[in-house]
Amino acid sequence: MQPSELQSHLGQQIALSDWLEITQERVSAFADATSDHQFIHVDPERAAQTPFGGPIAHGFLTLSLLAGEFANLGGSLQLEGAKMVVNYGLNRVRFIAPVRVGSRLRNRAVLQSVEEGAGYLQVTVLNTVEIGGQDKPAMIAESLGRVYL
Repeated sequence: MQPSELQSHLGQQIALSDWLEITQERVSAFADATSDHQFIHVDPERAAQTPFGGPIAHGFLTLSLLAGEFANLGGSLQLEGAKMVVNYGLNRVRFIAPVRVGSRLRNRAVLQSVEEGAGYLQVTVLNTVEIGGQDKPAMIAESLGRVYL
């Protein structure tokens, strides 16, 4: 998409990633990276005895997928002529439903706003991380990105 086309896409879906399976290996690696080894994430036997019925992904693992994996799978804005895109922050994040290990996730991105700055565009995107086979999403997050042209 060309930067000049952004305004005409306000309120529209601008990206939909491929599905990504959440594995125990990914959850355990995230636990190691963040030192969050709560048993509901890393101990399948104990987690099976909770209302979740097994281990679940960290909410912040789900959030982190916006910046990496979902972008690589086509789930983020792609602008022609962009020199770089940086995360500028988040306005609102809600973890709606638990992500059980073995679930498949994908990101649906809807463009909310575009603001022009000195040499960049700031975009606000509503990201809905869907769980395969479930009605409720895992997460809804309004992210801000700066696209340097």
